[in-house]
Amino acid sequence: MHDPMRTILGALLFSGALSVSAADWAAWRGPTHDGVTEETDLPLRWSATENVKWKTPLPDRGNSTPVVWGEKLLLTQAIEKGDRRTLMCFDKRTGKLLWQSGIVCTDREPTHATNPYCAASPATDGERVVVSYGSAVYCYDLGGRELWKRVDLGVQKQIWGNAASPVIAGDRVFFNFGPGENTVLYCFDKKTGRTLWQHAEPGGNTGEAGGAAWIGSWADPLLRRVGARDELFVMWPGRVCAVDPATGRELWTCDGMNPLAYNSPLFADGVVVAMGGFNGAALAVRAGGSGNVTAAHRVWHLPKVPQRIGSGVLHGGHHYILTDGGMAECRDLATGALVYNERLKGPGPTAQNWSSLVRSGDRLYAVNQGGDAFVWRAAPKFELLATNSIGDKVIGSMAVSDGMIFIRGYRNLWCVGK
Repeated sequence: MHDPMRTILGALLFSGALSVSAADWAAWRGPTHDGVTEETDLPLRWSATENVKWKTPLPDRGNSTPVVWGEKLLLTQAIEKGDRRTLMCFDKRTGKLLWQSGIVCTDREPTHATNPYCAASPATDGERVVVSYGSAVYCYDLGGRELWKRVDLGVQKQIWGNAASPVIAGDRVFFNFGPGENTVLYCFDKKTGRTLWQHAEPGGNTGEAGGAAWIGSWADPLLRRVGARDELFVMWPGRVCAVDPATGRELWTCDGMNPLAYNSPLFADGVVVAMGGFNGAALAVRAGGSGNVTAAHRVWHLPKVPQRIGSGVLHGGHHYILTDGGMAECRDLATGALVYNERLKGPGPTAQNWSSLVRSGDRLYAVNQGGDAFVWRAAPKFELLATNSIGDKVIGSMAVSDGMIFIRGYRNLWCVGK
């Protein structure tokens, strides 16, 4: 079976890359880091009781997404009482808690009331699990034993908190440390945690000065093969760029983003799509350039698009996303033109959406804050296939493995399957 991520890793001059099974959801946005699964046998309909294989109570609320490797499901969890920040490991088939590791952190960074600590999702390669606890990065083995830690990176200080997740590729870990005054793209050695290179990005601040000063990136980097080289795409305030994953050297940059980067970049057909938050900008740019490519490679630019916090998917020449306001949106990848904008549920707080899309074949999956999971067609003609309600608040995104969908609610961890 062709595995696009394995092709990318095979092109890198990195050692220690492990094969990712189609059944593994090893990172926040899955095996290819863009919300796409090769599995096409996912359930279409479920409720709080129908097609629920198991649900397990969680000790506190949380916004992160589970990851899956083999028979283990891994989830970051902050426990406010006791200032705990933990990594929990569950049996994928039963929901039984297998182990829990973590730290006590009494030096609380600023964050928003809607963004509890441990908002970042884990990343695993089947031997190690790398997690961001905010200002600290820890690595464990699959039994919960600590392998290394980085507690020397400084403080992540921004009034809305942090959320970027580690990205494992070959023998490296890429991590967008920020937002805030201390904003750095790190490349760590996967086995030791040693810094291989770092790229500091200027212009960040805490946001405490008010709206005029709100600036920062919560986006995960995305690694792809472009022609004869590897490019690591990164969204920063004001721009999207690519760096050499081996050295950290900036390859190209494209202007046009707004000061707040919420979505993670996407890539298809040689084009990078970047969408800012807070009703900011969106753009598409051809990858593979050199220097400032704004004039030569920018395909389209939209100065203002509806607010979106979750990330979308690209499929068949179109960009799909569920906006913060609960609108299913489709845009033409070649022009950025809006194809449709359909409301999935009546307006209100429960219709708000922060989750990112998952695509399975020609189906799109997302779950809003009211616990309503929507399935609609990945096609330029809108077709809603199902609305499935579990009645649990959900901020994070879905994870997929072996025909099952895993949803992290504020009260329970859910496993949905036929």
